[in-house]
Amino acid sequence: MQTILGANGQIGEELARELKRKYTSDIRIVSRRAKKVNDTDIVFSADLTNKEQAIEAVKGSEIAYFTLGLPMDSDLWERQFLLILKNVIEACKINKTKLVFFDNTYMYPQDGRVLTEETAFEPVGRKGKVRKEMAEMVLDEIKLGQLQAVICRAPEFYGPAKTQSITNTLVFNAIKDNKKLKVPLSDSKKRSLIWTPDASRATALIGNTPDAFGQTWHLPVDESRPTYKEFIELASEIYGRELRYSVMPKFVFKIGAIFNKNAKELQELLPRYEYHNIFDDSKFRTRFPDFAVTNYKEGIKQIKNE
Repeated sequence: MQTILGANGQIGEELARELKRKYTSDIRIVSRRAKKVNDTDIVFSADLTNKEQAIEAVKGSEIAYFTLGLPMDSDLWERQFLLILKNVIEACKINKTKLVFFDNTYMYPQDGRVLTEETAFEPVGRKGKVRKEMAEMVLDEIKLGQLQAVICRAPEFYGPAKTQSITNTLVFNAIKDNKKLKVPLSDSKKRSLIWTPDASRATALIGNTPDAFGQTWHLPVDESRPTYKEFIELASEIYGRELRYSVMPKFVFKIGAIFNKNAKELQELLPRYEYHNIFDDSKFRTRFPDFAVTNYKEGIKQIKNE
């Protein structure tokens, strides 16, 4: 059995579909209000802040995928994320289950350096510090040899369906609502965005590749890394009309943070938009040369056709 913890978000749902397509029909879906993705899924509703429920959620699983997300709330992250991961790690050790930890880039320095699996953690802000501690918890278990685990790390998302990201919110939601698009801070910096179904497919592949464990893997992105200006020009071509946009300077976000909690939570993520964002996925591409990465043109077309 393979179990997905936090299975009803975009990554978890796509992961369930990919596991069913290529690896197994014996899938357990775990979340607070678990719902089937595939007809054959087993659902298990659990609160993973409870250690006993975490142990039961993982029981009988060969592999557990940690794809759980929390709302963008630093207080909530500090209260729950480390506790949940600690419980999941203990559950995996007790049940002799492999752990596939789906991670983001919040713990990395928010500047223009090229990001590789060896980049030192230099988090900016509270959420970045939480993600640093989470990644280090997994890495420490790997070093101790008490847990078979692997880290799958993804940059900012863009994608279909339930995909939640700054790009989806400011670009594709605005297109859908026939509103002017917005770009944070700069439209001239290169961006590394991952197509969410690719992130899930790559995570399933790594989870079912025994020699991939004990490492960190950057998941694959379209290597063209367009600026937002180029990205929106491509979207305009695909949508068949000029998509107008404005660049939002930092002071607009600061003013918004006074009145809007979501804007306040976004503050610590803004530095990444001041610099080129180069997410190096060469390790993955070398190990898995046959993996087909969705290019931006294909991705934007799929979003348009939803």
